[in-house]
Amino acid sequence: MPDLSGKIAFVTAGATGIGFGCARSIVSSGGKVMICARREDTLREAVEKLGPNAAWVACDVTDDKSVDDAVAATVRRFGALHLAVNAAGTGTAGPLLQTTSAEFERVLATNLTGVFRCVRAEARAMVAAGGGSIVNVSSIAGALTHPWMSAYCASKAGLDMLTRCAADELGEHGVRVNSVLPGVVHTPLAAALATVPVSRDEYLSLMPISRIGEPRDVANLVAFLLSDDASWITGQLIAVDGGHTIRKGPNLVPLFKQFIPRE
Repeated sequence: MPDLSGKIAFVTAGATGIGFGCARSIVSSGGKVMICARREDTLREAVEKLGPNAAWVACDVTDDKSVDDAVAATVRRFGALHLAVNAAGTGTAGPLLQTTSAEFERVLATNLTGVFRCVRAEARAMVAAGGGSIVNVSSIAGALTHPWMSAYCASKAGLDMLTRCAADELGEHGVRVNSVLPGVVHTPLAAALATVPVSRDEYLSLMPISRIGEPRDVANLVAFLLSDDASWITGQLIAVDGGHTIRKGPNLVPLFKQFIPRE
């Protein structure tokens, strides 16, 4: 297990799913963590599970002030910021011809602009602390097409280029930035993908290691990238997906057709 002793972390969407898994790995590795999300009830429950080395702050990643205030609260609480995991994300599904501009922009506002907003605030605090490591939670959808998921795919592809650009700029300040690209994982957001047979079986057929992922699969990689063991790794986009990205993207249209009325 990587050693994160003495390190302070900020994790978006840290109350559930992959974000919570990352927060738990950080605490288990000796670090302290501030988790954030919009719902205070889930944050309180998550901190109770994480223990005394965790705290929470409400935060909306689509709002500049909310993000800046949450990062500032982390520094006030723990004294510095060394690590960050940007796991907040949302999605939508439907044919491109029926997707509204507002819906497309809503997904980018969280998955791309929201991460930009977080990276900017986190990096400012890390520069003041002498350096750090940021890991963005992207998706295999940033590398492989997913029919009826154009907004989500575009947002994650943009996030991966943001990661590379940020790594290029921030390296001189001692701040590393990487992306992890999960495949399908058992989380609340991906519940239908992982459990409904028509989509679950599609994913399993495309993975050399044919099983649905767990948050800990992603969290283990994230903890490594945050740690000094990865001190010469930056600007990388690393899939954790059972090998899915060496094949092709899934066809999830049969799943979406059950839930989305077509005009």
